Amino acid sequence: MAFNPTPQQETAIYAVGNTLVSAAAGSGKTAVLVERVIKAITREENPISADKLLIVTFTNAAANEMRTRIEKRLREECVAHPNNITLTLQCHLLNNAKICTIDSFCIDLVRDNFDKLNIPPDFKIGEGATLTAINENVFYGCTGLT
Repeated sequence: MAFNPTPQQETAIYAVGNTLVSAAAGSGKTAVLVERVIKAITREENPISADKLLIVTFTNAAANEMRTRIEKRLREECVAHPNNITLTLQCHLLNNAKICTIDSFCIDLVRDNFDKLNIPPDFKIGEGATLTAINENVFYGCTGLT
């Protein structure tokens, strides 16, 4: 294990099923989540395929940090167990894991399901001045104000 977890962190790492990890900044949440992922994809019985991971964060920096830490820990496991073909496979599959922001996850859902949403496949995401103009139009149109 890359860090020395507290008893509470160990509980979160080894918990089965959904687990809420809530703590102050710098308390080791990312380390706990990385260890949970490593345990799930390296267990001997029924490991989760790394390409099936979905890890959603709020910022690109957090998503990049999470991916980097998982890759590092998985490489450590591969070095420690060089003849374990499953670990080597997991290293390759991790490239296809969905580790992203909530924004990019949601937009991917829309892109993958545009037809079910009855929107054109070439839809665009509004930003800046365009959204301000649309918001003002919607607001004034709904209130009857001019």
